[in-house]
Amino acid sequence: MRLETLAVHAGGECDAATGAMAPPIHLATTFRHGPAAEKIAGYEYQREGNPTNDRLCAAMAGLEGGAAALTFASGMAAISGLLESLPPDSHIVIPDDCYTGLRVLGAEFLPQRGIRVSTLDMTDLDALDRLCQAGVDLIWAETPSNPRMQVSDIQALAGIAKAHASVLVCDNTFASPVLQRPLQLGADIVMHSTTKYFGGHSDVLGGALVFAQAGDLHQRVAHRLHITGATLSPFSAWLTLRGCRSLPARMAMHCANARAVADFLDAHAAIERVNYPGLAKHPGHAIAARQMSDFGGMLSIQVHGGRNAAIRMAGRLKLFTNATSLGGCESLIEHRASVEGATPTSPDNLLRISVGLEHPDDLIADLAQALE
Repeated sequence: MRLETLAVHAGGECDAATGAMAPPIHLATTFRHGPAAEKIAGYEYQREGNPTNDRLCAAMAGLEGGAAALTFASGMAAISGLLESLPPDSHIVIPDDCYTGLRVLGAEFLPQRGIRVSTLDMTDLDALDRLCQAGVDLIWAETPSNPRMQVSDIQALAGIAKAHASVLVCDNTFASPVLQRPLQLGADIVMHSTTKYFGGHSDVLGGALVFAQAGDLHQRVAHRLHITGATLSPFSAWLTLRGCRSLPARMAMHCANARAVADFLDAHAAIERVNYPGLAKHPGHAIAARQMSDFGGMLSIQVHGGRNAAIRMAGRLKLFTNATSLGGCESLIEHRASVEGATPTSPDNLLRISVGLEHPDDLIADLAQALE
């Protein structure tokens, strides 16, 4: 079954009781069981599982080609649920360009649990291989990366991980399974902030992990999720299931619009650099072309004139909204260093852009007037 068909039907079977095309939302926190706690219909308490979340888990696993999936209250809950399930004395490697929440988790919280975190340029395969020779338990890849849009070779990373008995996790939020299938390229686990493209409408928070194998690590993370309670609400699961149905169509339009915006900005004299893997001159273009079916709806730009020029441009935009997050119908822009906290890593002149579903001519006209 093609992914477009799977996205429409995964987790969206007609309701057996009524024939409703939209699956029902089971909001119950409590389910009846027998006098000796026998589960009558497979459920006991919402935190331990509920029908709506189970539909979403099945859809996520199907779309990513995995054996099992877990859903969480947010993307960060998914990240921390996985990494904090590792035993003390574990050693993990994260990218030097990555989501701020992961970087802060690695700097502040994981060391408190005795987990050692190394930071590395994930495009430098030789450096990663040398580091793994000293013992690495988990490699975290984010491709394309946030916000510099660096591209990591997932298949090559998987080869290194396998050679050193490491687990390879890939954050696939920017690409979605429509554009990139990390498990097919050898990754062990895929992470999504389902808040973004899966939700698609800037109105639902969530996260997910999809496992290539439903083994010991999957069980440990599932146990931690149930006990610590970072579970996704049934209504959020239902909204995310709704988003799955239109995901391939939306991604096609996001990609087409982003390419038009990137081409315009790449030719503009006020722009120092466009970070978009769909441009032939992007350092990771060849790898992206090989492992992605299209180049996504995210890009970042670096503006001539530094921080002040970047903020001036962002402030002059009328159609783009200055806001955090991404993947919604509306186009967003943000000065990334300003939202990264006390220790930003993004260049001062960098603006991250989530290209939405507006007409590209209107988006380009807005950018043009902001750069005058």
